[in-house]
Amino acid sequence: MSGPLSHIKVLDMSRVLAAPWAAQNLADLGADVIKVERPVKGDDSRAYAPPFLKDQNGKETKESAYFCAANRGKRSITVNLTKPEGQQLVRELAAQCDVLLENYKVGDLARYGLGYEDLAKINPGLIYCSVTGFGQTGPYKDRPGYDFMAQGMGGMMSITGEPDNVPGGGPQRCGVPIIDLTTGMYASIAICAALANRAVTGKGQWIDVALLDTTVAYLANQGQNYLATGVSPERIGNAHPNIVPYQTFNTADGAIILACGNDNLFKKFCEVAGCMEFTTDPKFSTNAARVQNRAEITDLLNAVFAKRSTKEWVKLLDDAGVANGPINTLQQVFEEPQVIARGMKIEMPHAVAGKVTLVASPMRFSGTPIKHEIPPPALGQHTDEILRKSLKKSDAEIAKLKADGVV
Repeated sequence: MSGPLSHIKVLDMSRVLAAPWAAQNLADLGADVIKVERPVKGDDSRAYAPPFLKDQNGKETKESAYFCAANRGKRSITVNLTKPEGQQLVRELAAQCDVLLENYKVGDLARYGLGYEDLAKINPGLIYCSVTGFGQTGPYKDRPGYDFMAQGMGGMMSITGEPDNVPGGGPQRCGVPIIDLTTGMYASIAICAALANRAVTGKGQWIDVALLDTTVAYLANQGQNYLATGVSPERIGNAHPNIVPYQTFNTADGAIILACGNDNLFKKFCEVAGCMEFTTDPKFSTNAARVQNRAEITDLLNAVFAKRSTKEWVKLLDDAGVANGPINTLQQVFEEPQVIARGMKIEMPHAVAGKVTLVASPMRFSGTPIKHEIPPPALGQHTDEILRKSLKKSDAEIAKLKADGVV
């Protein structure tokens, strides 16, 4: 047994990022994931490039790096859903699966007889997870939705970025599609919970996960700050709305993050930084006081940090047990000794590029360790294998399906 979900079979009928991310999580956990893609073009994210993977000779392939980020651990089959024979292949696969993931527009798969009610009739234990922009109900349910839209509509961008009155101020989206990723994570949790419930009841169910819902839920403390006060939080850049100092500061040669999550850590910082007078000043002695006097303490601490380089501060604060860190480029991230020690960069063979370098799963299990064994697939790479082994199709039947444009 490799991975805690190695007994689970998943049909991934999704594309781009949110739902594929959930399916990749399940694959990382050991599930057998079959990815259904449309013939010729496949998942939309195969065209989200450059950059493309390069082969052993340094020549660009047609495999996008974006696709590889969310599709390791999966086998790919191409199926034309507009053909009745293609719809039937999906039904046959769904009958064998524990989980189905899809992110079509509301009602689209039902038009093909592949909605939850249709497939639950042939597989009552199926966990059917739909990921959409706005959910299966409500006045916006038929609208298309993307991560960027959700970040804006859900309030995330209103609290991300510098204030309007400073250079570069204005709303900003996160540097990665954070709502797609967190929606995928919520979907992964919901699927695992539904599988646990099925183990007791024997019944499957339909999971409805939406980008906008996730954004609102992910507002966390900021959302609660608004509900508690009725006042919409404003953008404060890299500062924290409830904790000071918990932000970036300018050093002699760059910047550093200081995270004093309590008054004791602030005192430790002041001891090693040589500014103990701040701990006895009523304006700065408690976190609540520092929040009230944020601008003044920030100016004072910037003056303190300007006396040393980032490297010097990191060493000094690490030795004192004060949470801190540099602001790394991605090159520096993958050069970090801790990132290397944790094995967060892996290499796998690839059908087109020869090999591909990927980011590993961050999950660690003592009893059922994760093993990355299947690289992101080429389009339709496993079509024959799945038809032959999973659906028991003969060579003649496979040839006919291909001739008829079904696969």
